[in-house]
Amino acid sequence: MDLFCVSPQAKPPVCKILDYGKYKFEQAKKEKEAKKNQKKTIVKEIRFTATTDKHDLQIKANATNKFLSAGMKVKVSVFIKGRMMQRMDIVEQTLNTFPAMISELGEVEKLPEMNGRDYSCVVNPKKK
Repeated sequence: MDLFCVSPQAKPPVCKILDYGKYKFEQAKKEKEAKKNQKKTIVKEIRFTATTDKHDLQIKANATNKFLSAGMKVKVSVFIKGRMMQRMDIVEQTLNTFPAMISELGEVEKLPEMNGRDYSCVVNPKKK
């Protein structure tokens, strides 16, 4: 048996006599159970370029709708190649048409922003 100080800041300090090995085991068990009950957020990513054709965008939108219906977040990224950096109007137009294709199942959480050579936004599934 060990003397374990439960609350050292209290006046007077609170101590218990207990088996410290068993106490550590119970604490680890509680932490493991709490971790098991946490909900994990899965973020999928859909990538395409600014010059991707409309039919190919529709296929990407169908895949995004599948992810959104499963309750996952989706990061939509437009990869900017070469000289396309000078034609950001085309990139913005492509990224603005894509959320319209998935508007029935998702809503844009985070507005589009530049991250290196990616212009991306985050889409959440709509609440039912």
